[in-house]
Order: sequence, then C-alpha cells, then structure tokens
Amino acid sequence: MDGASAGGPAGSAAGDVAAGFAHVTEWIFDLDNTLYPHEARVWPQVDERITLFLSQLYGCDGLSARALQKYLYFRYGTTLKGLQEEAGVDPDVFLAFVHDIDLTDLDPDAPLRAAISALPGRKFVMTNGSVRHAANVTGKLGIADLFDGMFDIAAAGLVPKPERAAYDLFLARFGIDPSRAAMFEDIERNLGVPHALGMRTVLVIPRTLDPFREPHEQVAVVEPHVHHVTNDLAGFLAGLAR
Repeated sequence: MDGASAGGPAGSAAGDVAAGFAHVTEWIFDLDNTLYPHEARVWPQVDERITLFLSQLYGCDGLSARALQKYLYFRYGTTLKGLQEEAGVDPDVFLAFVHDIDLTDLDPDAPLRAAISALPGRKFVMTNGSVRHAANVTGKLGIADLFDGMFDIAAAGLVPKPERAAYDLFLARFGIDPSRAAMFEDIERNLGVPHALGMRTVLVIPRTLDPFREPHEQVAVVEPHVHHVTNDLAGFLAGLAR
C-alpha cells in the first residue's frame, strides 16, 4: 500500500497522492458502506432483512437463519447467489424484500456531492445490490444525478464482486479502460481484481468502529492491491481535485 491516508490527502502528501490519479478519467464507487457512513444504519437494515428472508423461507428461528446466512455468504460470495444455487430463489423477489428499508437517517451529503462533481470524467456505481437500492441511496445523498451509470448484481448475471466476471461485464457495458480507472470500495478483497486490471484502488474504512460489521473488515489493510486507505471519502476526493 502506498500513499495511505487516514482521511483526505494533506500537505505535501496531497500532491503525491493526487499525482497517482492524474491519469484517471473513470471513477467507480461501491455503494453500501462506501458512499455513506455506517451511522446512517442502511446496511444493518439490509442485513437484518436478509436474515428475515431466510427465516421465512426455511421456517427457522433467527439464530439458525443468521448462521445459514453466514454460510451462504462465505461459500458463494453473496447470500443471493447461494439461495439461487441451493433453493432456486427468484432474485427479483429477494432483492425487493431485502432493500425494503427506512432511509430516514440518510441525509444529503453536500461535501461528497461537491467532491464527486469536481472529478474529471465519468462516474459509476458498481454494487452487489440492486439498481433500485443504489438509486434510492444516492438519491437521498443528493448525488444520484452525478453518475453516468449504475451496475448491479442483476446486470452482472448475479455474479458478485469479487469474481472477475463481474468486473469484466461492468467494464464492457460502459466501455471503460481499466488503466484509466479508479475503484473505491469498503471491502478489501473486492479491490484485488481492479488492481490486477490496472486500476487505482482506494479502501474506504469507517471513522469509528461499526458494531454491525466484523472488526477485521474495518482496518487499514496493508496489501499490494490496496493503493490508498481513507476514512473520509469526501475529503480524499476533494484532495484529488485540488
């Protein structure tokens, strides 16, 4: 990892970090826990809805449903893929159910809007969720109109990140040259393929510990495929624009 940043680039380091993005004209953002802070309680609601879906589908208690959810996630990459493989669940039904959440605590983010607006080139959302969920979340954040495209799990043929096929489909759909792209993600393993493809990579971690996620998923990972780490996406992007 080079040029790591706990927040946005600052001082002389800002120029060094920004120089690493001088060639970037394609900006790719994950959605959940990347474009919004965990305090908005968006992802925990989705997570709870997934558990409830499993509980209703299999007629089991919450603890059993939670254990099954973890098993499917770690074996297949997403719970949805596991449910398709093992139970033939309709993905549209599943996605509509788990994304039926309350976004009351998600507020417009003016600094993030300004920072994304200032980036040169095209901007995209690439999510393992649904386009409807992405549109709802970015709409509440006040940034939906800034994106040139949103790519979801359905567009990926239900193949989730971090599988290479998902990225290949995304790049082909929008005609993106990965050597001119940057990827922003909250899950470290999802940056492996982007790095291998030649993208600039940024891991977004929370400013404070998120009690609804595993602690090891929230640290500043030091790996070759993670170029930068930030806990302030808007500040980091603003530093690049400067």
